[in-house]
Amino acid sequence: MQFMQQTDIYELIECMTTLIRSEERKKCTELGLQPVHFQVLNYLSRCNKYSNTPAAVANYLGMTRGTVSQSLIILEKKGYIGKTPDANDKRVVHLQLLPDGAAILKQARPSDLFHGATAILQSSDSPPSDANVFQQALTALQKANQSQSFGVCKTCRNFSEKDGGFFCQLTQEKLSTDDSEQICQEHNPV
Repeated sequence: MQFMQQTDIYELIECMTTLIRSEERKKCTELGLQPVHFQVLNYLSRCNKYSNTPAAVANYLGMTRGTVSQSLIILEKKGYIGKTPDANDKRVVHLQLLPDGAAILKQARPSDLFHGATAILQSSDSPPSDANVFQQALTALQKANQSQSFGVCKTCRNFSEKDGGFFCQLTQEKLSTDDSEQICQEHNPV
């Protein structure tokens, strides 16, 4: 019985991923983007100041640095992203999503699919009892794979509250509310 449950969870996640990626490809084609461009823009819209580097993008997407580098060149030429040298280490470049990039990302997201699914779930006689089940499943998969979790900052072991604000115990720096709610490559699941 346990094997059946594992297979069902795998198949459920695989089917959801396939649906999402299919919708993303359709939207990207309509907008003249490659799916990798959408993935880069989406990541940059969600990552924090420690994780907005080309290396972090490559790690998060599981792609080569060369593929990511070519995508970044295209996205920069289109005016979707900007690059800023790090204040302390000139070898490091930070990426930021520009307004045109945020606008095209909003258009590329398969929101119709999610709005439809949300409406169906809300009208169901038995809505899901635990909205956190997918976060738990993702965390378990990441731990099992021993991969970087790239989780939301405030769910990290290193996240704390100090002097009425937020604080990263790893970097020993204060965190803004925005930083605490964004993806971090240094995330260490609880």
